[in-house]
Amino acid sequence: MALLLGGLLVAVAIGLLAVALREPVDQRGVARSLALVEASSATPRPLIGEAPPPFRERVLDPAVDRFRGLGRRLAGKDAPERIRHRLDLAGNPAGWTVDRVLTCTVIGALVGLVVATVLGFLVGASLPLRAVLAIAGAALGFYAPGLLLYQRAYDRSERIRRDLPDAIDLLTISVEAGLGFDAAVQQVARNTEGPLADELSRMIREMQLGQGRSAALRGLADRSTVPELRVFVGAMVQADQLGIPIAQVLRVQSSEIRVKRRQRAEEKAQKVPVKITVPLIFCIMPCLFVVVLGPAALSMLDHLG
Repeated sequence: MALLLGGLLVAVAIGLLAVALREPVDQRGVARSLALVEASSATPRPLIGEAPPPFRERVLDPAVDRFRGLGRRLAGKDAPERIRHRLDLAGNPAGWTVDRVLTCTVIGALVGLVVATVLGFLVGASLPLRAVLAIAGAALGFYAPGLLLYQRAYDRSERIRRDLPDAIDLLTISVEAGLGFDAAVQQVARNTEGPLADELSRMIREMQLGQGRSAALRGLADRSTVPELRVFVGAMVQADQLGIPIAQVLRVQSSEIRVKRRQRAEEKAQKVPVKITVPLIFCIMPCLFVVVLGPAALSMLDHLG
């Protein structure tokens, strides 16, 4: 019995050894890992293909591209150059680009058309009047971005005109104190604020990148519509080309700009009586007539009654 039990155990051991040798443990682990990888990677494949693209890529971006192309066709071939020049005059506001302005013109025209049409229906206007309102609203919406850009450029030019005399005085003092023209311009740009300081800083950066002084000054004049700044730039360019002392030219320019500012203030003072005529006639005179002639008119009506 003991021999029979021992032989049975030996046979079982030999069978287990044969199974282990036929399929090693490492291979079984590798096969199991590969099966798990295939199972995990097979599930999300149809999900990735079924996921829709974002709403911006499906709707907004194609619509913006169509509006931009339509704006270019409506504005003309030279529209990008004109808009870029206006952006330079306005100081290149953050977020304002040529493509965005063209897109806003088309969107503004559509919004103006819809608003004017709805307003025409609300007031109960006739069909011809509604058509006129729709056309006027579309035109106003189309030109609204350009008008806003023009207003930004105008306000910036007025700010440059006000700051220019003080900046030239500081520039004159710096040059007479011994600084060179480039260092004096950099000093003025560092110690002042506003659009004129930004333009002077840009001119200094252009000169540091290798552009000539005359070209940088002409670029400064091209980015502004202020006549006084253009005259100043012309004098500086001429002095640089002819070798005239910069301090003397700056002293003369400072005096002339002060005189022009005084003349401009006198001109505005002379315009006040003309400008006040309209509110005087339509706002002040009727109230005065009511206060002065009202009691007399009431007395006359009482006597006549």
